[in-house]
Amino acid sequence: MSEEPRRFGEDLPPWPQADFAAFGEIEVKPLSRLRRVAAGYFARNWVMIPHVTHHDQADVTALEGLRGSLGASGGGTKPSPLPFIVKALVETLRAHPLFNASLELTSGNIVYKKYFHVGVAVDTPGGLLVPVIRDCDRKSVTQIAAEIAALAEKARAKGLPMSDMSGGCFTVSSLGNIGGTGFTPIINAPEVAVLGVCRAAWAPKRGEGDSVAWRLMLPLSLSYDHRLINGADAARFTRHLAGVLERPGSLID
Repeated sequence: MSEEPRRFGEDLPPWPQADFAAFGEIEVKPLSRLRRVAAGYFARNWVMIPHVTHHDQADVTALEGLRGSLGASGGGTKPSPLPFIVKALVETLRAHPLFNASLELTSGNIVYKKYFHVGVAVDTPGGLLVPVIRDCDRKSVTQIAAEIAALAEKARAKGLPMSDMSGGCFTVSSLGNIGGTGFTPIINAPEVAVLGVCRAAWAPKRGEGDSVAWRLMLPLSLSYDHRLINGADAARFTRHLAGVLERPGSLID
């Protein structure tokens, strides 16, 4: 009689146990409930989804100028790049519908979504939360910015109900206010891709007549589910997104 196949992980060595206090002074704090729950989802998504991360850059020099002019006309408060990125994602998802889909594991079918609900990762004292901005195709950059701000404040102050975090098609995680040049964000299942954004930096580019032109370049890190999406698909997606961001006037309604 043949043996039952072993499940993945059953034949791995046990997790190491250590008496950390034997090596020096320590402090023990309980893991927050939010971090404990999130850890399970992160581990499941990382193990179950074959992640690949594609890195690219977008020239956001014109976008920076537009943000500056909007800030001047709005009383000096320059809007964040995030609502512009969300709006640009709508156009890119519409052109690349495979990224606005989900894989049904039981049936093997691909579910293509005709709506555009974008999750925005928010860093809170208790851990990461992802509120969902619904119907981004029907909202202006200003409306999206206001909704992101309201949900982020709510998330940090008292948390979010599941109704505010469900139904997303695609997630964006921005570290632009902190720094970095790229990272590998974990896909938020049942979505098939997630975009990571770092801080834009000025870089020299070759201009006319071998002159040097300084351009503001935004790092893009796209993690995708390799069961559905290939590298060429990811490269086309980020190139399309970069092209939209390089023409920011089209994002203003």
